[in-house]
Amino acid sequence: MSTVAENTILVSEKAKVKVTQLMQDAHIANDPSYFLRVGVVGGGCSGLSYKLDFDNEIKPMDQVFEDNGVKVVTDLKSFLYLVNTELDFSDGLNGKGFYFNNPNASRSCGCGESFAV
Repeated sequence: MSTVAENTILVSEKAKVKVTQLMQDAHIANDPSYFLRVGVVGGGCSGLSYKLDFDNEIKPMDQVFEDNGVKVVTDLKSFLYLVNTELDFSDGLNGKGFYFNNPNASRSCGCGESFAV
């Protein structure tokens, strides 16, 4: 029986494949200093929006995680909204892109790009 780590950010297999592909496309896949930065910013139709980017600079209050072979970094304030959230990826007909399975969100908008707690 496997156990799921608590107080972390998770990465699904589909998200891992897409992150790896995007890092290769950006020619940073072989540079171990790069990672996926995940954050939460104000905005969107539900009040808060997710932000994803590649970065190679760790800031003093950053929280660092690794799941499924993907290094994920977030600032402390964003982590309070993202604790135990899973980053996933969909390439289906009903929408293509990254999305967050966030157990902390009390509601989210129809597009899935913003949420409220």
